[in-house]
Amino acid sequence: MVEAHVTYDLLPHIDLQAWAAWAKKATEAILKAPGLIEFRAQRGFMAPAQVRSTTLWQSMADWSKFIEGPWQQMEAEMREYATNLKSELWGPSPLPMFREPLRPGK
Repeated sequence: MVEAHVTYDLLPHIDLQAWAAWAKKATEAILKAPGLIEFRAQRGFMAPAQVRSTTLWQSMADWSKFIEGPWQQMEAEMREYATNLKSELWGPSPLPMFREPLRPGK
């Protein structure tokens, strides 16, 4: 599995209705991507204009196809509303005991 994080700051004084419409359209495209397992979006408690989206993919190939395809236009459009765009890509731990999430009581 591959976990991708994208963080960014919303630009001040953007049209929030236009942003919401773009975000809805972008989310629909993300959810249709082959190999996507999960999508999450979060806002910062201390900095509400800060956004983080996380996607979980079945494989690096699935993530790569998305990044090389639909993401190209989505990222260009996003820059009308956002700045300080940063991406991180994470993979599973090499230690067997940490490959799956750990939860209390298990």
